[in-house]
Amino acid sequence: MSVLATHFSRRAARHCVALSSVALIPIVSRSPRNATNSSVAQVHGYGVEWQMTRVTRALHTSVTSRRSPSYPGHIPLNNFENAFLTLGSALMALIDPRRGDMVAALGETTAGSTLPKLRDAMLDSPEGRRILKERPRISSKTLDMQKFKALPNGTFGREYARWLEVCNVSPDSREPVHYIDDPELAYVMQRYRETHDFYHALFALRVSALPELALKAFEFANLGFPMNALALGASIKMNAAQRERLWREFVPWGIECGGSARCLLTVYWEERWEQDLRDIKKEFGVWDPPAGASIRPS
Repeated sequence: MSVLATHFSRRAARHCVALSSVALIPIVSRSPRNATNSSVAQVHGYGVEWQMTRVTRALHTSVTSRRSPSYPGHIPLNNFENAFLTLGSALMALIDPRRGDMVAALGETTAGSTLPKLRDAMLDSPEGRRILKERPRISSKTLDMQKFKALPNGTFGREYARWLEVCNVSPDSREPVHYIDDPELAYVMQRYRETHDFYHALFALRVSALPELALKAFEFANLGFPMNALALGASIKMNAAQRERLWREFVPWGIECGGSARCLLTVYWEERWEQDLRDIKKEFGVWDPPAGASIRPS
């Protein structure tokens, strides 16, 4: 019997299976430093957050009784468990987008063939090959923020430091990968997760709904993760004016710009702190999004 069936009643399982019609998922996977827990809806008397917390706890505590993990933090899943976690994390992420662990789990379980394709793109690039060989990580321990703040305005390092400060985001806010079996593909996912904020800084995009969804459109066209496309369904939560502008201006920008740009996962960002953002954009073939989503005054 699978670990999930062991830890849950049939009724709780039916609740998660019934979530197959869920089409909306949240737009961000970071956990803001100042976020607080929100109340969570109840499903037929069972708290969804309680159920999904038990799911992830069961997965973590059962690793020793399953096939051996392939890397630190790896949680191997069988097909049933992967499907169960996909449905449950989709619901939990929809209800509470600040649950970064659920958003991250959904991204991993729906990645499919995207990760091998991105790995191959990295192998075809000199920078990408070095990234896969050296496996750099992005965190407050590996970044010299004081150095970045001393760089000239307009450089990538200076604008990234400015973006972190203005948006109140930490480089340590990304969830570790758990559910990707292949260690190299797990690193590709982790690299995407940790460099996502670099894309925000590149375009000076805020972290609110409209700019996040615009960036999801760009990432889908540039990288191909299914979750980035599905995230656009969250536009139903926006007011009519914002939603109309998203689909009329920002999604077309994201699809055209992301689709024509160099694959950003092949970029060794850590070697470009002192490079001017204008030169980076020209090199990568990207341009700024429509006005109204930037941290800079319009």
